[in-house]
Amino acid sequence: MQIHRSRHTRGFTVLPNTLLQDRRLSYTARGVLVDLLSRPDGWSEDGRRMAATSPQGRHAVAKALRELTAFGYYRVDRVRRTDGTFVSEVHVFDTPQAAPDATRPGPGAAESENRGANPVKDRRKEPTLPDRRPSAATGEKGRAKPPATQPAPTGPVGEAVATLFRVIRPEPRLRLGTAEALALAPLVSAWLERGYGQRDLSAALLGGLPEPVHSATALLRDRLTRKLPPAREAAAPPARPRPHECGQCARPIPHEGICRTCAGLAHEPDDSAVRASVTARGRARVRAALNAGPVPSLAARA
Repeated sequence: MQIHRSRHTRGFTVLPNTLLQDRRLSYTARGVLVDLLSRPDGWSEDGRRMAATSPQGRHAVAKALRELTAFGYYRVDRVRRTDGTFVSEVHVFDTPQAAPDATRPGPGAAESENRGANPVKDRRKEPTLPDRRPSAATGEKGRAKPPATQPAPTGPVGEAVATLFRVIRPEPRLRLGTAEALALAPLVSAWLERGYGQRDLSAALLGGLPEPVHSATALLRDRLTRKLPPAREAAAPPARPRPHECGQCARPIPHEGICRTCAGLAHEPDDSAVRASVTARGRARVRAALNAGPVPSLAARA
């Protein structure tokens, strides 16, 4: 084997033969080490960038760096800055360096080999308890007071809270507590005062919900405020039938046309009451016949 070397005047790196001929390292690891030693001080390089700019993949470069770390050519230190942040400092050596002593100290020996040196609990001794001082949350004898339960809301507020809970019960994404429901009660009362009920609230609050509901309270508050419909107008009373007027004398009459006087029928008897009575008797007879049951056929009569 003949070695041909050229004379270099610039752009070269001097490396020891012990590094280049260290057979403990793979050829990939030695190539990575030579590449790192040829860089200037302060060069920024990591395994991903080296793998992206070389034929070897990321796993091959990572394996080479592990070899260099194991034999003392490569080390990464984590340094804390004055502002509290951490940075990684990479150190590359052309000669193997001894790894820092990272062994943890083992457990120390006991202070005394006498087994009776450790205190033993006296089970016959009555334990002593610290004195209990009365406070706002405890009584005179130190007993804790039961937590005060929040009374259920009544009146219009209670009706609004109950209506809101009935509306959101079918939707698990709109779970609320009592405090949140009380905060939304005035908005629900505005709907109830305008004549809108549970069905209207369900259509406004449960339709088109987003898949992740981050805040049920904020979503309900927005919809109760933004979708509040206007107040319903009161129903007008039924209009009374306007009486007709006679076409000649302008006298009010119950029908359209002229009155009996202008028609020359004032001296004739008015049989309207008689006809109404006959109609009522005929209607009563028909109703009685229907209630009596089906009429027997001719064959049955025979």
